[in-house]
Amino acid sequence: MIRINLLRVSGPPPRKLPKEILLAVAAIVLLVALLAFVHWQMMGKRQEMARRITSTEQEIALYKAKIEKASKAKEEQKILTEKLTVINSLKKQKSSSTKVLDEVSVQKPEKLHLEVLKKDGNRVGIEGIALDDETVANFMTNLRKTNLFKTVDLVVSEQVEQSKIKLKKFTLSCEILQM
Repeated sequence: MIRINLLRVSGPPPRKLPKEILLAVAAIVLLVALLAFVHWQMMGKRQEMARRITSTEQEIALYKAKIEKASKAKEEQKILTEKLTVINSLKKQKSSSTKVLDEVSVQKPEKLHLEVLKKDGNRVGIEGIALDDETVANFMTNLRKTNLFKTVDLVVSEQVEQSKIKLKKFTLSCEILQM
C-alpha cells in the first residue's frame, strides 16, 4: 500500500548551504590545520636550537677551563725557564770563579803572597805582597798571557816594612773575558 501525504508540512523547507560558504569553511579549517602544523614544526626547531645552545654553552665552559689551565701551565713554564736561566748563569759564574782562582794560583810566582782575591761580575781585584817590583811585574805579565783576562792593571803599589824587611804591597784590577 502506498501512502501519499497531501498535507502541508508546517515550517519552511530546509535550505541548502551555498557551495561558496562550504568552500570558505573548508579553506579556513585547512588553513588552521596548516598553521597548527607549521607552529608544531617551529616549536620542534626552537627546542632543538635551545638544546644546541645549551650544548654549545657547555662546550664553551669546558674550553674556558682548558684555556685557564693552559695559561697557568704557560706561566709555570715561563717561571721554570727563568729559574733555569738563573741556574745556568750561576753554574757559568761558578765555573768562571774556579777558572779564575786556578789561573791566578798557577801564574803566581814563588816570591809573591796573595792576601785578597775579590770577584765582582767580570772584574777581579787582587791584593798581595811581593818581594820586589819585578815580581809584581812578572805576575802581571803572566796574567796577561793567559786567555782568561782582557786587561790587567796595577792600581796601587807601595812599599811596606814587615819584620824589618822592605816589601811591595800591591793591588791589581783585572777584567775577565766573557766565557
